[in-house]
Amino acid sequence: MTANSLTQVTSFLERYKIHHVLFWAVYHFAWWTLFTGSISVVFESIMVPYGVVKFLGYVVYQALGVYFCLYVLIPKFLQKGKYLAFFLSIIGVIILMAAAITANYYLAAIIANESVYELYNISPETPITIFKHNTLPSCVGATTLGLSIKLTKIWVASQKRQQALEKEKLETELKFLKSQFNPHFLFNTINSIFVLINKNPKMASDSLVKFSSLLRYQLYECNSHKIPLKNELVYIESFMELESLRQNQNFELKADIQKVDDELTIAPFILIPFIENAFKHLSEDQELRKWIQLKISLDGNNLHFELINSANFELQHTLPEGVAYGGLGLNNVKRRLVIIYPNEHALLITKGKDIHTVTLNLKLEQKTAISLKKVSG
Repeated sequence: MTANSLTQVTSFLERYKIHHVLFWAVYHFAWWTLFTGSISVVFESIMVPYGVVKFLGYVVYQALGVYFCLYVLIPKFLQKGKYLAFFLSIIGVIILMAAAITANYYLAAIIANESVYELYNISPETPITIFKHNTLPSCVGATTLGLSIKLTKIWVASQKRQQALEKEKLETELKFLKSQFNPHFLFNTINSIFVLINKNPKMASDSLVKFSSLLRYQLYECNSHKIPLKNELVYIESFMELESLRQNQNFELKADIQKVDDELTIAPFILIPFIENAFKHLSEDQELRKWIQLKISLDGNNLHFELINSANFELQHTLPEGVAYGGLGLNNVKRRLVIIYPNEHALLITKGKDIHTVTLNLKLEQKTAISLKKVSG
């Protein structure tokens, strides 16, 4: 059989639900085999007309009853929270199925021209015996199987839909949070360069060159959820150099950034808001000594970020609650950490009288691990 012929057969079976008929035929054949204890007896039974009638009675009536439960009772009652009505309806359908199949036994006996009780060796000789010991257990089993499959499919579809909605929600929120950061960064940096234009044109010119490089990185190299850690650290170093240009002689910057390989990745702009706020909250008093100490180190896939800086104590008390050392940038990055690194980060921000400390431990992923996730997804 060619691939095209196989596709046509599969399409035909799917279109007319023939595979459902095959499923119920195999199911009842297996049930009958277990009931008699012999597969040869089952084959012999369905080779005669009355055996076919009996077999088809089980297949047709139970299929109709089960599909009525799946496609009528579940949407009408179960999915609307009408549990008692659903339960009672299921019981009623099972009883009707069993009664119809019991009547079919008598039809098979008429075709065989024998007594139904002698033909199927039933004792005591009452319809209740057939109903209780033959048809009812089979109908309960078929209905339970059908409901189990359907409810499992509904649950799996619901989980997939919920995961898709959660993913879409997180992606939308991350895009919003990132878009919040972009104008925040632009405003602060352009304002710094503007201050330098009159104070030191040469320094302002150098700052514009660095700012152009940073902007290019931000616009064109950070469009993925995760980027190489190496690139982000270069960006941080350039950012600190740019901010340092507008500081006076009383400013001291110490940066100890460990060299990393190309395999580790990080969410873009997850560290820079802390550094930006460190510069933002340095004292404006030109006579006071100002300093920032940054240390970024790695232990396997664990990144340790420690930032300590002198702070403008007066500024903390002149700004409203939540603004000093807690503006848009920090609120943004805290939320991003929760979304991107749930249970994989530890953030501690300590605000002293004139010193601020930020400690962040972050579990990073390798580029190969992210690629495997995309393939498996």
